[in-house]
Amino acid sequence: MKTLDYYIIKKFLGTFFYAIFLLITIVIIFDVSENIDEFIEKNAPLDEIIFSYYLNFIPYFINLFSYLFTFIAVIFFTSQMASNSEIIAILSSGISFYRLLRPYIISALILAIMSFYLSNFLIPKTNIKRRVFKDKYIEGLSEEMDKNIHLQIYPGMFVYLEKFNSSTNDGYKFTLENIVNNSLKYKLTADKIQWDSIENKWILHNYFIRTIDSVQENITSGIRMDTVINLSPSDLFIQKEDFEEMNFWQLNEHIRKNHLKGSKEVTFYEMEKQKRIASPFATIVLTLIGMSLSSRKIRGGIGMHLGLGITFTFAFILFMKISSVFSTVGNLSPVLAAWIPNITFGIIGIILIRLAPK
Repeated sequence: MKTLDYYIIKKFLGTFFYAIFLLITIVIIFDVSENIDEFIEKNAPLDEIIFSYYLNFIPYFINLFSYLFTFIAVIFFTSQMASNSEIIAILSSGISFYRLLRPYIISALILAIMSFYLSNFLIPKTNIKRRVFKDKYIEGLSEEMDKNIHLQIYPGMFVYLEKFNSSTNDGYKFTLENIVNNSLKYKLTADKIQWDSIENKWILHNYFIRTIDSVQENITSGIRMDTVINLSPSDLFIQKEDFEEMNFWQLNEHIRKNHLKGSKEVTFYEMEKQKRIASPFATIVLTLIGMSLSSRKIRGGIGMHLGLGITFTFAFILFMKISSVFSTVGNLSPVLAAWIPNITFGIIGIILIRLAPK
């Protein structure tokens, strides 16, 4: 590490955090103006607004805009260096262009590691309090599933419910079927099921059981039965954006369980997982593009560089959104959908670096 490295790293990280600080201030002002009526109407305490909502709001927005403001920070301070002929002086002193890239890469790696930690570990923890506040004072985050709920809870084990009430944890017209080699082996039906939160079990009312083997069929029935099955009330209603509260390991476990249950939402969670891994690398890719674009001294100066930079950034975001849609509603693999923008713009970055003045 040389004086030049510290100089560029200081400029890079200083510009990034200053820009993020200004953005968060503006976003909080707009958010307060948008939600002030809800806060007043629902008598939200000031300490909860500050410490439960907005204090936990900051890491979320730092990570959300990290790669965008990484790019803007690189464009801004590198353009200033180019306009002041600092880049020319550095290269003229015998330092190669690729050596000049070293502090940029180090800074981008620091921000990428920060982004990975925020998205996979810190933000899920802070989102718990933020979402509790949001659910209580801004908007309800839970909503009922449609009628006629179908789930697979084990391979070959299927559950059907005509209706489930999440406020009382009661379900109606319940059916549990075990199908082996396309043949029905076991069927349990009940007029009503009720969740016992103390014992963590289900109570079945007016149940009817059919057990079928190759020789005979047994039928039993009763008024009430307590049972434990691989089903919880949270599986029977939708929690909006519940992945926000899951860290990396919890998200992996949630994906595994949804694969087992045959949930149609599994692709959405797979996409979220891949985005959390791929997004930090976008910081490095956009740093390379930003440095190669803004290291050239041009007549338009900082304004021209910022214009080009913002164009590239929004093209990257648009590309990322399009690939996400193709994954969640189409047949594109979540891994490919998350990494195609990085790969594409990474190739563009390498080409621009090779074309940059050296």
